[in-house]
Amino acid sequence: MKNLPDLRSCRWYFLGLLVLLITCVLSLTMYSKSACFIALNTYHPYGLNVFFINYTFIGDGIFALMLTALIYFYFKRKQEGVAMLISFIISGLAVQIMKNLINSPRPKLFFEAGQYLHFIDGVSLANNSSFPSGHTASAFAIATVLVIMMGNKTGHLFILLAAALVGYSRIYLAQHFLLDVFIGIIIGTVSGILSVYLAMNLKEIKASVRKIQNSKTNNNLLRSPAAVQTT
Repeated sequence: MKNLPDLRSCRWYFLGLLVLLITCVLSLTMYSKSACFIALNTYHPYGLNVFFINYTFIGDGIFALMLTALIYFYFKRKQEGVAMLISFIISGLAVQIMKNLINSPRPKLFFEAGQYLHFIDGVSLANNSSFPSGHTASAFAIATVLVIMMGNKTGHLFILLAAALVGYSRIYLAQHFLLDVFIGIIIGTVSGILSVYLAMNLKEIKASVRKIQNSKTNNNLLRSPAAVQTT
C-alpha cells in the first residue's frame, strides 16, 4: 500500500486547524470547564438561535450519509464517497466507545443546581454521554475528506469554518462543553485522514485479504485427511 494522502495541498486547512486546536488548548488550560462553556454560550440573539438549531444538523449522521450518497451516486466520485463512508464509521465508533466508557454529564445535568440557566427554548437537551461531541467529529471527518480528495484549494478555509461552526453550535445549543468539541475535532480529523488512506489503497487491501484467505485455504487443504493419505 504505497498511496498516501497529499496533505501538502491542504496546508491552509491544516494550518487553520492547528490555530483552532491551539486556541482550544489555551482556553481549556487557562479557564475551567464551566467558565469556557459560559463564555461561549452567553451571546444568544434570536437570529442565531434559529440558525444554529438548523445548522447543527450538518454534524448529524443522517446528513453525513446523505452527502456520502450524493457524492458516490450523483457525482460519481466513488473513491471520495467510500472515504466519507469509512470516515463516518471510524469516527462514529470512536465517539460511541468513548461516550459509553466515560459517560460524562452534559451541560443540562452539570448545571442543574442552578449555577447557569441560559438554555434555548425548544431545544431537547440530553443529560449524559457528553464526551466527546459526535456531531463535531462527524463534521470534521467529512471536512477532512473533502479538502484532501476534492482538490478545491480555494474552499479549504471555508470548509474548515463550516466544520468549526458545527462544533460551536454544540456549545451554543448547550449540548456540549468545549472539551467535548476539542476531542471531537481530533477524532474527526484523524478519522478523515485514515479513511482517505484506506480508500486510496482499497484495491491493495482487498488483494491482501484475498491472498491471506487463499493461503489459509491452501493450508487447510494440505492438512485435510485426503491430503495426508495421498502423501
